[in-house]
Amino acid sequence: MTTSQVEPPLAVHESRHAFPATRLGASLARRTAVARLDDWGVPPGSPLSDTVALLVAELAANAARHGRVPGRNFELRLLHKQARTTAVVRVEVSDTHSRRPDPATVTMADPDADGGRGLALVAAVADDWGVEDRTGPGKTVWAQTGPADLLDLAEPQQEEERESRTESGPLGVSAAHYD
Repeated sequence: MTTSQVEPPLAVHESRHAFPATRLGASLARRTAVARLDDWGVPPGSPLSDTVALLVAELAANAARHGRVPGRNFELRLLHKQARTTAVVRVEVSDTHSRRPDPATVTMADPDADGGRGLALVAAVADDWGVEDRTGPGKTVWAQTGPADLLDLAEPQQEEERESRTESGPLGVSAAHYD
């Protein structure tokens, strides 16, 4: 019997950011994700960066358009785990609206429709995606790239291997002023 061995992570990075539930907030979320990945050694324009940018753009746009509750922000969480030969990024977008998309019913919209393609793109590009409950009101819609077994590994014991950052937008930009 053959068993597959999973590589332990060499680096674990996590980032959380709050954005206003607006089109500009969604744009800031995408730009912030690309900047964070660049900080973590994933250059802009690389296949992984482009995939994550698309996932964040679609999930953040949905949070701003369909998950908007007046006066409430949405939150973007990025989790990046890098092993020797593989990497995985999990994108989570949480909003406070109770409406939940059903992954089982996502289809591409009619070609003449003005919208309705976002989650179909997420389903096509992500290795996996879904919806989870969150603490407090609302839900978290997540998508991930790369092998799921790398994300399932226990967190490293050494705190210096982990980087965590909480901000309201890209460095030097406060998204709260753009609502």
